[in-house]
Amino acid sequence: MIPRLNELSGTPSGPLGEALGSVVSAEEVLSKDTVVAYWPALNAYLLDGEVSAWTAAQWAEHLEDPLLEHPFAAGPASDRMAVVRLEVRLHPDDRRPNGAEWFEIAHRFARAAGFENPGDTTGCRWIAVHAQPGRLDVIANLIRLDGTWQDLPTGLLERLAAEARRIERDLRLIAPASAVGRECPVGSVPDASTQLAGVLAQLTDERSGPLAAVRALVEHTAHRAALHPGAGPDIGHRLELIAHRLHRIQQDLDATATRLTARPGRVPAVPVVPAARAAGGHSP
Repeated sequence: MIPRLNELSGTPSGPLGEALGSVVSAEEVLSKDTVVAYWPALNAYLLDGEVSAWTAAQWAEHLEDPLLEHPFAAGPASDRMAVVRLEVRLHPDDRRPNGAEWFEIAHRFARAAGFENPGDTTGCRWIAVHAQPGRLDVIANLIRLDGTWQDLPTGLLERLAAEARRIERDLRLIAPASAVGRECPVGSVPDASTQLAGVLAQLTDERSGPLAAVRALVEHTAHRAALHPGAGPDIGHRLELIAHRLHRIQQDLDATATRLTARPGRVPAVPVVPAARAAGGHSP
């Protein structure tokens, strides 16, 4: 489980869109399986089950309200960058937690990040979004209900990492260093080629690498564009070609990583791209 704190934003639409992997929509209803947790005081303002019918746009408006209600609230840098997104990714080989477990994970990270403090009735608005496999995004507005600014705790990254280790132990999840084949043997020092190959392998990992995540987002956007004629007839096709090029880049980097770790005198085979893909078809 790896927590990552992203840059602050002045609006929740971007962070929420990143969490959803799509543009924030006024038509897309986010069920309780997607918004798995939120700040506890919200229930006091709503009817039972009301939030289960909220759209993505309504959740974005809900997170943005403190910026509108407290126009003079400013952070330590005297700016209005109040929206923070904490991204938590499970190990690729990990099991998938159920709804109750995602709920617990969300609240524990919200407390570790300082978004939620037990007994604090005027704290931050925050929501936890589970819209992509093996991933949880906790989005908070640092402007509290009383109009003051919630400062992030000192040593926040260390706090988040420590909480991740505790959650892994409590819920029997996989720690990043415990994956088979991902650790260097004790006492061994990898050479420069092995280190470089490891970096490339992380970039090209199909389950957790950043290139795969970008490619999946582009493919998803291409699919959505095809369903909306207003986007233009060629946008979906162009996005599909971009996704295809990203897949080729992944293959090239993977082949380079293989060459870096190959024995001298032995040239590894380069992956062959099927003709259908070379012609611009969908990548897997």
